[in-house]
Amino acid sequence: MMKNVPITQSREWQQLQNDLGEQSFFEKTADFQYLAIKKPALVGNYLYCPYGPVADTPENFKKALKSLKELAKRENAFFIRIEPTDPNFTKYLGKNAKKSTDLNPKETWILDLTGTDDDLKQKLPSRLLRYYKNREKQGITIEKSHNPDDIKYLLDLQKALAKEKGISTFSENYLKTELKQPFATLYLVKQETGAILAAGLVFDDGTTRYNLQGAQSDEGRKLHATGILAIQLILDAKAAGKKFFDFWGIAPENAPKDHPWQGFTNFKKTFAGYEKNYAGTYDLIENPMKYKFYQFLRKIRRLI
Repeated sequence: MMKNVPITQSREWQQLQNDLGEQSFFEKTADFQYLAIKKPALVGNYLYCPYGPVADTPENFKKALKSLKELAKRENAFFIRIEPTDPNFTKYLGKNAKKSTDLNPKETWILDLTGTDDDLKQKLPSRLLRYYKNREKQGITIEKSHNPDDIKYLLDLQKALAKEKGISTFSENYLKTELKQPFATLYLVKQETGAILAAGLVFDDGTTRYNLQGAQSDEGRKLHATGILAIQLILDAKAAGKKFFDFWGIAPENAPKDHPWQGFTNFKKTFAGYEKNYAGTYDLIENPMKYKFYQFLRKIRRLI
């Protein structure tokens, strides 16, 4: 049985892709596992494995690549986009591999939830714990929701954040479809007036809670709503028997101070966790001529 299979390489994630109207392929053997999503490009189709394929040894990773290449041939995909979880596996990608822009974060921050409750509290920022304990005095409550219509609260906060930070957001349909999945939960931090101070969308698998989406209002920032929410997310994950809390992405080491993730990163690192590094995003080129033309068209589109 393979260790640490990301939720993005699971059957459950395939169901999400199906609900989004994507065509996907799931392969699981004793040696490797992958979920490959067929994506349209400017000159054809390619396969994308978010945080995959997954294998525990170099030999099994090579087997996964061979299987993916056979799938690409059957599906007429001119390249395969992969994100190996083990950075050491990049040496086995072959001469037709090309580093691409990272889609999923290459670096993330992990909090170990194993041990006693007291052990965990020692890893949490004392300042945030104090805000969390005093939340009711401030008229702050935290609710959980699985109602897709409630995603509007998160989306509104994210749009304001995106405008401020110059980052993109997912569509309402995409977020609603995520919340419909059994592994998803939306948290809402509310003021006694009913105003939404912060919202967070988390995913759970057998071992890990993933903190994927979140945002807060200006008033929420003043009341430390995101910090209060983070404590609740972590305590609930611990109570549910999860072993890890994945903060889902931090800025690369030595990133400039104006990096759009720098504020998020500083916040996440106040928790006594550890950095986990992935290999990043690579393209395995199956049709060099078509891939070259594809890259040329992308440059033209960006210029336009």
